[in-house]
Amino acid sequence: MTNPSDTASDRRRLITLIKTRSFQTGDTVQLASGRSSSFYFNMKPTMLHPEGAHLIGALIVDQLGDLEVDYAGGLEMGAVPIAAAVAAVSHARGRPIQSFFVRKQAKEHGTRSLVEGLAADETMAGKNVVVLEDVTTTGSSALKAADNLTDAGANIVRVVTIVDRQEGAGKAFQDAGYDFQPLLTIEDFKD
Repeated sequence: MTNPSDTASDRRRLITLIKTRSFQTGDTVQLASGRSSSFYFNMKPTMLHPEGAHLIGALIVDQLGDLEVDYAGGLEMGAVPIAAAVAAVSHARGRPIQSFFVRKQAKEHGTRSLVEGLAADETMAGKNVVVLEDVTTTGSSALKAADNLTDAGANIVRVVTIVDRQEGAGKAFQDAGYDFQPLLTIEDFKD
């Protein structure tokens, strides 16, 4: 098992990468929540960057500590690179956490699965699951994933986002009974 990352240093480096690659201010943009904002996080350039993926995976695995986790994933598309990073880092550290993603709607061909990444003999029933999200505003995307996973028998042990915009997601998760732990918040990006 390799040593956990230097969390404070990794966190500072991730903030720098996000500011450089994924944080935009100025023009008003429409968010997935339907709200408008003068700042925007497009996390894909950071999540798909080699160092960014590693830092995200390491910080999430660090944050999970000794929490018993079988699976980590969330709603397509945002959670897919995060889940892959968590799986890779967790394996390297000798504490494998399998990843998955939840489709927005089941495919009409093939396995027709809503939850992807499981082998034919695997289910979410009775499994401890962490729901992952790139950016939360109201939390609706992660809540949708959590509801689908709960319907499949999963036990949601935590919801983790890379960046919480602090616009209601925390309360929504609390009201739903989920432990919500952002890696970063909008406060980390205010100068």
